[in-house]
Amino acid sequence: MMDRERCCACGRPLTADEVAVTKKLVNRGAREFLCVPCLAARFEVTEACITERIAHFKAMGCMLFQKD
Repeated sequence: MMDRERCCACGRPLTADEVAVTKKLVNRGAREFLCVPCLAARFEVTEACITERIAHFKAMGCMLFQKD
């Protein structure tokens, strides 16, 4: 079993949604990912803003947020 991805800033284990939102907002080809708090800090927005973006992208049917 593969180790879970970890936030490149703080080292916290990431969820699939956090990996997907990093790819969507930073770079689709990203190999390093950020957790919601670190991503919010990078963009100088609230964590709620990032969480709302995740819900928005899921509602749009974005393939990055699809479960296998």
